[in-house]
Amino acid sequence: MAAVAGQVERPELLATQEVSFISEGARIGGYLARPRENGKYPGLMIVHDIFGVSDHARDVARRFANVGFVVLVPDCFSRIALGTDESRVRERAEQLDDRLTVRDLENGAALLRSLSMCNGKVGTVGFCMGGRSALLFACSSDKVDATVDCWGGSITPDTGTSKLHPTPVVDLVKNLSKPVYAVFGAEDQNPSPAHAAELRARLEREGTLNLVTMESFAGAGHAFFADHRPDRYREKQAFELWPKMVSFLKQNLS
Repeated sequence: MAAVAGQVERPELLATQEVSFISEGARIGGYLARPRENGKYPGLMIVHDIFGVSDHARDVARRFANVGFVVLVPDCFSRIALGTDESRVRERAEQLDDRLTVRDLENGAALLRSLSMCNGKVGTVGFCMGGRSALLFACSSDKVDATVDCWGGSITPDTGTSKLHPTPVVDLVKNLSKPVYAVFGAEDQNPSPAHAAELRARLEREGTLNLVTMESFAGAGHAFFADHRPDRYREKQAFELWPKMVSFLKQNLS
């Protein structure tokens, strides 16, 4: 069994529960993990990948709670009734509406800020599809204080637009106002190194590159932090990434 970056050794120190909140007339489900010890903690949203609020997403939430965050995993698919059939996950993802995704994340952030143990700051960590959503959120709202975008693909014009995804995310980076840590796998195809270069060029052109730390991990492809996917997981790179994410978020949310 592969070693897991940030593995929780003492789960009894954490409290977890199912939660929900209202957003644009819909009830959005979610999973909340936090330290049991009283205190003020930064808020954090895990923006899940195409597989939804999975066991892995919940586990990642507990890992962040274990190092001092109050963590919400909002169910970005709450409005889409396609069940959990993995053969339909891409179909489900294609039905996400960018406008509603932003509103749902804003309302998720509001839920975190309403909790007595939250210090008032809220960040996001998004993986794959969720990385795109996290970057979209950072470019579209002032309700987030720091963003980690892990290999969020389909952000450039060549990866397509649709009625529900009308604007390539790179066209919105001029609106960034808070720090972003953008993570890439050097062997990924979407986002590829060329997509990362296009993002950097657009950030530089728009004058927002100073807000973004970009890092590419050699020897890793898409979803290299996903320890539940042996074909994707890269243990060495995952262990390198974990403390960098935690440090970035602590620095910007404490």
